[in-house]
Amino acid sequence: MIETEREPRRPHVRSTWTVGLDLGQAQDYTGIVAVEERTPIGWDSYPTEEPTYNVRHIERLALGTPYPKQVEHVAKLLNTPQLVTAQLVVDHTGVGRAVVDLLRAANLPKGLTAVSIHGGDQVTHDGDVYRVSKRDLVAAVAVLLATGRLKISAGLPDAAILQAELLGFRVRIDSVTAHDSYAAWREGAHDDLVLALALAVWHAREVGQDLQVLVL
Repeated sequence: MIETEREPRRPHVRSTWTVGLDLGQAQDYTGIVAVEERTPIGWDSYPTEEPTYNVRHIERLALGTPYPKQVEHVAKLLNTPQLVTAQLVVDHTGVGRAVVDLLRAANLPKGLTAVSIHGGDQVTHDGDVYRVSKRDLVAAVAVLLATGRLKISAGLPDAAILQAELLGFRVRIDSVTAHDSYAAWREGAHDDLVLALALAVWHAREVGQDLQVLVL
């Protein structure tokens, strides 16, 4: 039998989904942002371009929504055909710790990653619980904004709110102390959607790309 050369794989786009969830408190909204990472793949099965990050779903839950109702809503959302393969990334800081247990017990089609935000400069993890610096979350969004690889459809509900939050979201490097200071980060104006976005794109770019972190 004569062996023939295999036909190379046709170019295509690899699509992966991530959902960021910023859990609100009494006076803060809960923000949900779903992001599709689209990476062009060539004939040799390697990426041919940098991926783009397309925001496909933006949602704020009403203030005062009980946490069990929030968990039920998130589980229902993640069980839709479009998001059944999506990785859920949840703010595990403060009040998020208790709700994560409820989410773990819910009917989620895929596991979740819990993120505890800190002010240091390292990323560590213990299983699916990560400690991530504000710097890393900010950088994940800032890089995509600077390179034009973050796409938000103006037709999405709450798109204008997310865009307004992004306008108020900035990083300033103090030229004297070389310390980062973060304007409009968890202070003053609502930033639930931009944090949900940051959680999603950070995970997609770093954990989804075999980020080297310190294992506790």
